[in-house]
Amino acid sequence: MQEERMQEETYPFVVRPLPYEYDALSPVLDEETLTFHHDKHYKTYVDNLNSVLSDYPELQKKSLKQLLTSIETLPAAIQAPVRNNGGGVYNHELYFDGMKSPVGQEPAGSLAEAINRDFGSYRQWKEQMKQAAVGKFGSGWAWLVTDKDGKLSIVQTANQDVPDLDDYVPIFLVDVWEHAYYLQYQNRRADYVEGWFNLINWRKAARRYEEGFCKLNNM
Repeated sequence: MQEERMQEETYPFVVRPLPYEYDALSPVLDEETLTFHHDKHYKTYVDNLNSVLSDYPELQKKSLKQLLTSIETLPAAIQAPVRNNGGGVYNHELYFDGMKSPVGQEPAGSLAEAINRDFGSYRQWKEQMKQAAVGKFGSGWAWLVTDKDGKLSIVQTANQDVPDLDDYVPIFLVDVWEHAYYLQYQNRRADYVEGWFNLINWRKAARRYEEGFCKLNNM
């Protein structure tokens, strides 16, 4: 599973290929937008993170998750660069891995039950998720996460910050940095987010939800 590999990966970090072709998410995300986002922006975060860690061999054995959950213990000079670039790697890998070709798939099983329980219905969840994404001021992300009790929450983070990965497991997230959509949608963030709902890989999301509960409870 991509998320497991991502969390276990250590320095030097590598650019993960997309799990689909560059034109697979069209018409919601066209090939130019996806190529630019993956091959330029995401790659830059990977390169920058490796550069930051190159002079710190004692940190090169830490996984991406370990780095992001121990920011305050890192040398002061690299705390911000690791937060920004490590978060950029983590967030982008989860974002790309959480999408698939737009085929109208919807949640099922325990994740669907949890959405209905915690938000009232899929429609109400979608409204809240869209509001979190469209209403995020500036650059950042909107996340669906689960806690150790299996309760779902919608979380916003700014820039390349991540939720508390000790207390939450991300199910998926939507990127609302302008570089994620501007080539195709210009300033129409709401249109991009509405389209993104059709790209959610609900099969992977359901697996993350079920495995996330076990992971947080050390099962």
